Amino acid sequence: MCGIVGYIGTRTAYDVLVKGLHRLEYRGYDSAGVAMISPEGKLNVYKTQGKVEDLERFCDSKDTAGTIGIAHTRWATHGEPNDINAHPHMAPGGRIALVHNGTIENYGVLREALEREGRVFRSETDTEVLVQLIEYIKETSGCSTLDAVREALREVVGAYAIAVVDLDNPGTLIGARKSSPLVIGLGEEETFLASDATPIVEYTDKVVYLNDDEIAIISRSEPLKIITTDNQPSQIDIKTLRMSVSELEKGGYPHFMLKEIFEQPRTINDCVRGRIGNSGSQVTLSGVIENKDKFLNARRIVIVACGTSWHAGLIGKRLLQEIGRIPVEVEYASEFRYSNPILDERDIVIAISQSGETADTLAAIQMAKERGAFVYGVCNVVGSSIARATDSGTYIHVGPEIGVASTKAFTGQVTVLAMLALAVGSIKGTIDKQVKADVVKGLRNLPSLITKTLKLNDQIERLSATYTYAKNFLYLGRGYNFPAALEGALKLKEISYIHAEGYPAAEMKHGPIALIDRELPTVVIAPDDEMHEKIISNIQQVKARGGSVIAVITKGDETIREIADHVLEIPQVPECLSAIITSIPLQLLAYHIAIKKGCDVDMPRNLAKSVTVE
Repeated sequence: MCGIVGYIGTRTAYDVLVKGLHRLEYRGYDSAGVAMISPEGKLNVYKTQGKVEDLERFCDSKDTAGTIGIAHTRWATHGEPNDINAHPHMAPGGRIALVHNGTIENYGVLREALEREGRVFRSETDTEVLVQLIEYIKETSGCSTLDAVREALREVVGAYAIAVVDLDNPGTLIGARKSSPLVIGLGEEETFLASDATPIVEYTDKVVYLNDDEIAIISRSEPLKIITTDNQPSQIDIKTLRMSVSELEKGGYPHFMLKEIFEQPRTINDCVRGRIGNSGSQVTLSGVIENKDKFLNARRIVIVACGTSWHAGLIGKRLLQEIGRIPVEVEYASEFRYSNPILDERDIVIAISQSGETADTLAAIQMAKERGAFVYGVCNVVGSSIARATDSGTYIHVGPEIGVASTKAFTGQVTVLAMLALAVGSIKGTIDKQVKADVVKGLRNLPSLITKTLKLNDQIERLSATYTYAKNFLYLGRGYNFPAALEGALKLKEISYIHAEGYPAAEMKHGPIALIDRELPTVVIAPDDEMHEKIISNIQQVKARGGSVIAVITKGDETIREIADHVLEIPQVPECLSAIITSIPLQLLAYHIAIKKGCDVDMPRNLAKSVTVE
């Protein structure tokens, strides 16, 4: 979940590294640091607790010269956030510096072994164990730094992406990965290294994605070389980035989260473009077409995901069962991998992840493939680990999502799952032609419907001031909108630190109703669908106990307008797509309450965007 940047070239490395850290700060912001080799041959390491801007202030009067370096922004795993535990970490000899993303699971055993050899540790991190191990191997065997890195990585158990600089090789940068992302950018007389492409796109569109157990040797004087930890050469596969710098800027918005909420008409249009036509009801997903027999003969589908993607998966379950008539289960990837699941070649596992790097989801994919299942990926980041690990899949194409709380990725995931259900239902003949035409028309209309819904922004901003006092929230929904209730509650928890719970509205009377009083606001998602009359009864039950109700309703619903304290009107939409529209006001409500409370919505405490560790 940490962010790594590396650079070697002709520019001042510090400038490139710090700009890159700002691009990666959504991956962690507990501490930050840089290491550069100066023209005089000195290894300068500067690091501090806090955000990248704190690092910049710390470095104001420091020597930041040099054209090779590495940098890191941290989300803490081993050791609390402080200056000592911040990266880069140096070996005691002062000649090797290393940054690391991931978790070394056997670091305790390795540390004890090194301590028996007389080595002293300053930090609590697993990363310092790795850099000390590299130095120990180099000193005791007399080998090169590269060979020491390779041998050290063969000793560790766990996940890692690392970057290493060494005074003995001032013209070389070493990178390596296992179960944690690392990408190399190839420029003119310069090379970049980063956890993802966002720090690179400003300088080059040519990239190489490292695979597991690969080590990159990046040199001033020689072409890029990649080997395995077994010292075998690897093929270099150069890809072209399709990302613009403007996508990584706020574009006049005060926060990335608000920008990304308002981008959704465009991102959903990008998501469906080329997959549904401007007329007719054809849905074209190459991943389904190329694997038609897999879907025709599937015994069941298992969706694995985490967090917001899991909520999208719950909606996907209902879509695939109702339209495709295939049994579907939805599992937390973190639990699925330890549940000894029963899988075989008749099963399809759909893995959903915005980043395409979620560690638990990747592990679930590996397990599913080992047991013979066909694995289909739904992710956003082109070239990500999940995109490369799955048998087939569909990108959501919503562009970089920088805000830690997912917004446009959620609606993109649900949109892809709706198209997937339509495609499967079409090849199986399980969907009525008129129903299909209505849903496809609804997909085409989504961008304009979202645009209309975003006009609620000013109303929600005013409304949010009323609820900044709340310590708890309850979110209720039924059918397709029960997962939307879960997602709305998660958004509020993530960025405002208000405890919130999502429930199926009918389950309220089986426990949560005991919490209802004047101090507990209840958000009820109540579009005009087949559950409408029943959810009216749920609202009346809340009001009868003195609760305050914010209702998301279909425009023109006078019945709920008369009952609820506040209503947020959305346009009519096909029921199976309604969660895409109802989620928009919930995103805005969470955003504005958090802003009113003075919270940092783009960098909420204790969270990071890509969960690449267990």
